[in-house]
Amino acid sequence: MNHQESLTAYIAAFVAELFSSGITDVVVSPGSRSTPMAMVMAEHPQLNVHIHVDERSAAFFALGMAKASNRPVAILCTSGSAAANYFPAIVEAHYSRVPLVVLTADRPHELREVGAPQAIDQIHLYGKHVKWFAEMALPEENMEIIRYARTVCARAAAIATQAPSGPVHLNFPFREPLIPKLDDALFQLAERQKGYVKVQNGDLTIDNEHFQEMAEIVKGKERGIIVCGNMADNQFAEAVTQLSQTLNFPILADPLSQLRSGKHSLENVIETYDTFLRNEDAKTYLKPDVVLRFGAMPISKALSIFLKENHTAEQIVIDGGGGWRDPAALSTNMLFCNETIFCEKLLTFLDAKSPSGFLQDWKKVNRLTKENMALVKDLTALSEGKLFYQLTDMLPEGATLFVGNSMPIRDLDSFFLNNDKSIKVMANRGANGIDGTVSTAIGAALYSKSLYLVLGDLTFFHDLNGLIAAKLYNIDINIILVNNNGGGIFSFLPQSEHPKNFELLFGTPLDIEFEHAVRMFNGKFTKIKDWDHLDKEMKNTIDNKGINVFEVVTERDSNRDQHREFWQSVSQEISIFVKEAQ
Repeated sequence: MNHQESLTAYIAAFVAELFSSGITDVVVSPGSRSTPMAMVMAEHPQLNVHIHVDERSAAFFALGMAKASNRPVAILCTSGSAAANYFPAIVEAHYSRVPLVVLTADRPHELREVGAPQAIDQIHLYGKHVKWFAEMALPEENMEIIRYARTVCARAAAIATQAPSGPVHLNFPFREPLIPKLDDALFQLAERQKGYVKVQNGDLTIDNEHFQEMAEIVKGKERGIIVCGNMADNQFAEAVTQLSQTLNFPILADPLSQLRSGKHSLENVIETYDTFLRNEDAKTYLKPDVVLRFGAMPISKALSIFLKENHTAEQIVIDGGGGWRDPAALSTNMLFCNETIFCEKLLTFLDAKSPSGFLQDWKKVNRLTKENMALVKDLTALSEGKLFYQLTDMLPEGATLFVGNSMPIRDLDSFFLNNDKSIKVMANRGANGIDGTVSTAIGAALYSKSLYLVLGDLTFFHDLNGLIAAKLYNIDINIILVNNNGGGIFSFLPQSEHPKNFELLFGTPLDIEFEHAVRMFNGKFTKIKDWDHLDKEMKNTIDNKGINVFEVVTERDSNRDQHREFWQSVSQEISIFVKEAQ
């Protein structure tokens, strides 16, 4: 059998197994060495092939699809620096536990380390940032190699989705000629047409003895809290709120926990802790004896400090991915158990507690903080805090809200209040960087209802070319661009106390007219004049098609001062409340 037939049989078997393993989306960046895989993928009748010319943006685009769909997405590129450009998204996928199957084409072994063009060392290119790496065998058509290709494919897809989900990397050396033989028999496999091997992943859990032990711990504690970070399990909200009601423990809900918005009970969900936990009196008044923590570490620095200061409390971390989410080394118990299963099973070992004064204390402080948000609500000038305060009213039922890092995600944490609109909140919080935000959001928009992206001007600029995917594939996305002409978060950091080179090194004003860039991608650009204008435009977004950018211009120093005035005002009110309550 000649080279072309062997190449074709090998790759067709692999691509067929991709689909059989549950992968329906592949993002391909054009290149020469990846030609055979790309051509065969394009022939598969049930694969959605998305072409993206920039590998960095392409990988984030795939990341967004995988985040929104909770299914693995494959990405394919040629050899050399193309594969290196995947790295930022792979790092994000690793730390945010998103399944990607990374396929890199490579020079064959005889063309490595000999000065051949477009050849770099791709063996373990992504190091420990992928869950598994395999250097694929050279294509052959004998049945052993075909079975090998199909088995490796199924294994890669299964490992990517096995808790904790994450990226895997397969490196394919291909010899020239690179053109496969495309015909009607391309995907007619000799055996097991519906997939060579099916892999079943199970959920981590613990035995009844350990559930009983945890039940005894929480039964004896009245001053308990539940802290919930980033979670993707749709069943978790109902389970953890039922646990909260039984234990009479408040839930400190990170906006990415999916607990601040939905049809589940919001009665015990505390959402303004990032503001009131800046107050020393509140922290003393609300001191816990036990902490149950689910999901990723919370966004709020104030909450992280609060947990660290309460290091004498029993802190129980429940992680269904079997990781070690404990940066301050606070945990007394680390439980590798699916979070929803833990809540549901623990409930069977518990009886409902009597009403708790401690829970009511948390609710009262939370309510007092929200009452003082009039300082934000009544602002007449365009401001970042008020924008996030109003989002709950502006967004439609069932919308998806994707938020950029730096200040936007922090303002979301502070001002996005509980509501019943079932708004799904997403962000790239694995590595906490601004890279790839636009690309990820557009990828997520493919599998989301009414996606809204809110981000800063530096974040938007950093990934402007990601808009090309929305243009090419007619993806609808509404983008609220908060333009304070620079890095607003640095105004809150110690660097701001050293003004000599602050603007040069940290403020970094770009002075960009974004309208021209948006129109280059056939997008519609609107500069918001005032709050009434924004409200009107947001009401029209339901029928918007394509790329729609709404620029909200704010002022960095004013934004900082408004935040500090609000925090100070709330702090004074809380201190008065605590002293009267004691």
